[in-house]
Amino acid sequence: MKIVVGLSGGVDSSVAAYLLQKQGHEVVALFMRNWNDASVTLEDECPWIEDSNDALMVAQKLGIPYQVIDMSELYKEKIVDYMFEEYKKGRTPNPDVLCNREVKFDVFMKTALSLGAEKVATGHYAQVNSTFDENGKEIFHLLAGADNNKDQSYFLCQLNQDQLSKSLFPIGALTKPEVREIAREMGLVTADKKDSQGLCFIGKVSLPTFLQQQLEPKEGEIVEIFKDFPGFHQEKPEFSSKLEELEFLSQKIKYEKADGKVIGKHLGAHYFTVGQSKGLGIGGHKESCFLISRDIEKNIVFVGEGRNFPGLFRNALKIENSEVHWVREDLRLQNGESMKVQARIRYRQTLEEATLYQFEEGLFIEFVNPQSAIAEGQFAAWYLEDELVGSGVIS
Repeated sequence: MKIVVGLSGGVDSSVAAYLLQKQGHEVVALFMRNWNDASVTLEDECPWIEDSNDALMVAQKLGIPYQVIDMSELYKEKIVDYMFEEYKKGRTPNPDVLCNREVKFDVFMKTALSLGAEKVATGHYAQVNSTFDENGKEIFHLLAGADNNKDQSYFLCQLNQDQLSKSLFPIGALTKPEVREIAREMGLVTADKKDSQGLCFIGKVSLPTFLQQQLEPKEGEIVEIFKDFPGFHQEKPEFSSKLEELEFLSQKIKYEKADGKVIGKHLGAHYFTVGQSKGLGIGGHKESCFLISRDIEKNIVFVGEGRNFPGLFRNALKIENSEVHWVREDLRLQNGESMKVQARIRYRQTLEEATLYQFEEGLFIEFVNPQSAIAEGQFAAWYLEDELVGSGVIS
């Protein structure tokens, strides 16, 4: 089988290519040149050149064809511009999820298939298999990676059945230490290379510096809300329906400047995200202060002291119907239906017990335990055991 491997210059994709070659497949390496802006990349970082060189050396070591494709303009249009727009609206985007949906498993995959490949492989810590339903239709299952510390199924939460049918994740059943050991045994240059810590398309960046390219700095006030805020102590009302209860539980608290005390200044509410504690420049507290809300219009940032501050937590969230995505379309809920799942609202978060409720008004996720820092614009993903079956953008 001819397989194109997205060789990224890291150890994971390098070992993925080696394992496929070892299995007797015809392997071709394709390196994506991503968007890069030196003005916002941290000092001495030019990630794509270094990564491209490493990928080339791996391809030469394995004796497989190597090609670079320039996808920088596409990244700029689909991911970078999207990020600016989302931050401008006061939402917190996840570029890595979008990168996989819009670029790696869309345009990149189509390019690979046009070269005669039957499948496309990446170095993601995830697994895919398939079964057949009673009508003989093949159903593809997106499973968590075997390494709990590295499972990347969350980043693939927007893929569809067609994309999964053409995808391979050769290292999904391995742990990171096992992957590095294979790379060392093979003498691959990437064996001990550090994992990328940056955004999917620009490497290590200072996010505020990056956002300041298009979002002008604008001085505003930091307002501290205290634990005696009345909104934290109101009695739960009686509800006439489950929908009414979920609308209530998923609603954000609206704070006003008069509800707290001005304790500092910031350079733009759109530079921050809910749950953030670093970079606020707040002192004089026993515990760290955490951002609990932003008023983008008035340019006010609201904070509370301590990671258990009541304003950080909510029991439910809402996803607009237009933003709901089912990896397993055969499991899609109809209006009035519910489903017990495990869910997460960010990468590396432990899966939490929850129930999905589908209504005409939207999809709601109600958690057994209150969740900290539910951020608009992020992706919630839900699982049945170790299979990721759907996801959506938090509204």
